[in-house]
Amino acid sequence: MKPIQIDGSFGEGGGQVLRTSLALAALTGRHLEIDNIRAGRKKPGLRPQHLTAVRAVAALCAAECQGAELGSRRLAFRPGGPPAGGEYCFDVAEAARGGSAGSTTLIAQAVLWPLTFAGRSSRLTLRGGTHVPWSPPFHYLRDVVLAAASEMGLRAAATLKSWGWYPVGGGEVELVVHPAGRLAGLQLAEPGELLRVTGEAVVTNLPAHIPQRMADRARRLLEREGVVSDVKPLRKRGPSAGAGIFLTAHYLNGPAGFSALGRRGKPSEEVAEEACAALLNHHRSGAAVDRHLADQLVLPLALAAGDSLLATSQISQHTLTNVHVIGQFIDAEIKVEQRGPRGIIRITGTGFHV
Repeated sequence: MKPIQIDGSFGEGGGQVLRTSLALAALTGRHLEIDNIRAGRKKPGLRPQHLTAVRAVAALCAAECQGAELGSRRLAFRPGGPPAGGEYCFDVAEAARGGSAGSTTLIAQAVLWPLTFAGRSSRLTLRGGTHVPWSPPFHYLRDVVLAAASEMGLRAAATLKSWGWYPVGGGEVELVVHPAGRLAGLQLAEPGELLRVTGEAVVTNLPAHIPQRMADRARRLLEREGVVSDVKPLRKRGPSAGAGIFLTAHYLNGPAGFSALGRRGKPSEEVAEEACAALLNHHRSGAAVDRHLADQLVLPLALAAGDSLLATSQISQHTLTNVHVIGQFIDAEIKVEQRGPRGIIRITGTGFHV
């Protein structure tokens, strides 16, 4: 059988093409050849977190790789067997020269679904960045992605062992995944009632007044809009200084997540305002699924049994890219209906099982 040829410059032209391709190659056993890796990025080719994802998925399915090195724009990936559960440890620093804050949650994206269909349970230690720009923070993985996917039959849990901020990294996440056998579809047309908003305003190695100011500002902004929240200020220790706020909106039909990160010179109140604005914009849209969750659910729903529907506040380029890549591997039917920024995604899954 000929390898599946993927153009890494398609759509958003970033790491999403690579992660989705790796996960589906591992699940289907199809050989993969991907060119123009991350061609749409300022620094194209495999960066430390992408190389770590390649090595991680390769370890799960005993794959042979060509081009698995920093900066490579082409990869040949040949699975040697179905995904195997077990104990694994993947450290982004091992793929970097001098350490890295490469995202642990993006590595989790690549391995989560192959391990869901493995023959036994898995326990992974992922080291690197846990709360870094341009990737979902740990809180989003735990409180939104895993929570929403549990309704499909996913049996997984994530634990934060150590905080890792940009640019130092050094964080650690433990991910436990149990075999699901087969996933069920989801019908998320309406969010249902907003039950509550929870959150954490967190710093490591910084003064305690900073998380307090973030939490107070977030509570006041949400209260002004009639939204009751419980945002806790937390001061932690870690390998480096860092700050951020992480909010989860708990709707009757599922969660949505919003966050903002601090940086030197950025007022604490501005960090809180950024996250609250994203939450309130989503809430006003009346959509059931935030734009990042739609992106992350398309792949498992394409593997699930039966029909699914996602009403999302925004059809992102990441989502459209995922839809395209999925279609190169499996015969799931995916229809995207854009209605301004909002959209409806209808999926008839394959009922994949090992």
